[in-house]
Amino acid sequence: MWFDSWTDIGRILLVGAAAYTALVVILRASGKRTLGQLNAFDFVVTVSLGSTLATILLSSDVSWAEGATALALLAGLQLLVAWISARWPRARGVFTAEPALLLADGRIRREALHRNRLTESELRQAVRMQGTGDLTKVRAVVLETNGKLSVITDAQYGDGSALQDVRGREDL
Repeated sequence: MWFDSWTDIGRILLVGAAAYTALVVILRASGKRTLGQLNAFDFVVTVSLGSTLATILLSSDVSWAEGATALALLAGLQLLVAWISARWPRARGVFTAEPALLLADGRIRREALHRNRLTESELRQAVRMQGTGDLTKVRAVVLETNGKLSVITDAQYGDGSALQDVRGREDL
């Protein structure tokens, strides 16, 4: 099918513009966390928002009001999860993974790499990208909740208080 009607095209243009505007307003109202670096739960919400927007655009069975309500519901659920996570730290583990120590005092923690499905090559790449060529000068490499690797050299370690919530930190 190449073309059905100008009415369908007009509906997509009008409803699409309105739905896009509603999505931008909802995202702005829901705060920076919705658009921040993604952990697994944030990723699910982001994909759901995109899928909902696509449905609003392409399905004439879904009205703009229904679609905007769905977008608002997803953003509201994201806010609720963020609020619960901030108020009750123990509940945070339900929604996000905890950071994991992959390298401690220059020693690769192979069991942590395997558990998090990472390779030594990926770990070394992260260290090199920080401008360090010697693993023994790295105090810690942490797999963060958003999937990024944080590299902390001996010179940057300080008192190590930033590693308080990292699983395996007792190896430092």
